[in-house]
Amino acid sequence: MKQYFPLIIAILFIVGCQPNSETSSTPMATPEKTDKKVILDLKEANRLANLPLDCIQNPLPYKTQWVTTGEEELVMPKEMHPAFYGCFDWHSAVHGHWSLVYLMKTFPELEKKEEAIQMLDQNLTKENLEKELAFFKRNKYTKSFERTYGWAWLLKLQEELYTWDHPKAKEWFENMKPLAEHISAAYQEYLPKLVYPIRVGEHTNTAFGLSFAYDYALTLEDEELTLSIRENALRFYKNDAGCPISWEPSGYDFLSPCLQELDIMRKVLAAAEFKEWSANFLPELHAQNMELEPGKVLDRADGKLVHLDGVNFSRAWCLYPIAENNNAYNIATEHLDYSLTKITDGDYAGQHWLASFALYAFKCQKENHE
Repeated sequence: MKQYFPLIIAILFIVGCQPNSETSSTPMATPEKTDKKVILDLKEANRLANLPLDCIQNPLPYKTQWVTTGEEELVMPKEMHPAFYGCFDWHSAVHGHWSLVYLMKTFPELEKKEEAIQMLDQNLTKENLEKELAFFKRNKYTKSFERTYGWAWLLKLQEELYTWDHPKAKEWFENMKPLAEHISAAYQEYLPKLVYPIRVGEHTNTAFGLSFAYDYALTLEDEELTLSIRENALRFYKNDAGCPISWEPSGYDFLSPCLQELDIMRKVLAAAEFKEWSANFLPELHAQNMELEPGKVLDRADGKLVHLDGVNFSRAWCLYPIAENNNAYNIATEHLDYSLTKITDGDYAGQHWLASFALYAFKCQKENHE
């Protein structure tokens, strides 16, 4: 399989949030790009950094997500997950670490940088990550633990460490390497067995899991994972058309099924192919007349209802890379702005995870519109 990799790489134009250079269309009426700016500056970075700092070493409350097979497993979550025991659940702990790495990399003058380094240094030790890996190998139930949402964030964290030229990042990357390689192999084992993609707006959404993992695979030149994701994404989505985005969001969504699919296909298709595919998949976006209101939250103390703040951020990160489409930009900016000021309201239901979503939306904005 490796012998075909150079040929496939030659036709790939996109990594992560990077735009497809040919995705702009000739719309019936091109809207003006909004003058509104929502910017991640140092002040906002310091505000958002406080959220993961307040939770990555906070052991309770915590939602366990493993199947208990014996009394010896009735222990505090930190015993099972010594690296990722905070932030209410495993995947939120993982992307809380990603948030701090991204912020320190982007803002070297971050106010609490030294505190963040100290906390990550305590969590991302070789010993702790060996125990995290051992958990995945414990039994048949833990084999599918956090599949594929937590898997995707783990690989996104590893990708961020790989691209940060800092001595500690290199050390943490090496400590994480066996776990990341295990997740890569788990993807490759799992994807061919998945007959149908999972098209929900929550954790198990297949397109989201593929999209983040694909970024990792390209960045780290994981050839087998790159090919597996590309082949299976095309199998799942190549013939899709007319995605009913007007049906979104569902009440608990924090991902957009339509836009997450758009995001992975933007990455695995060549530019001209994506232009044709996306015109059939979301014709209203292609014509620059799509209307999409931000998801609204009436009770941010409700852990499920507050998911709709997440859908606003994830919609933004899917739309910003459609760089020359003003309709996409305007919708992304409206969504990012709508929820940004609402995620530090003092309630742990949203604070333990939403900063990561906001920051990834900012990352996609920065890489496509600066």
